[in-house]
Amino acid sequence: MGELSERIKSHDPAVGLRAVGALHRLAEQVEAVSVGLAREQGWTWEQIGDALGMSRQSVHAKYGK
Repeated sequence: MGELSERIKSHDPAVGLRAVGALHRLAEQVEAVSVGLAREQGWTWEQIGDALGMSRQSVHAKYGK
């Protein structure tokens, strides 16, 4: 982790943790939009799950209507 910690400008863990939270929220938003687009284009839950590294059941439970 040495190289990464040298590139992070702040040594305050709160700064890093807030950044991680923001990245998680962004990832969730991108995932939701991408799942919606995939469904509109006829992708199956299995195809979406495979692309996300999740089971079809998990992705359907999260995004199915």
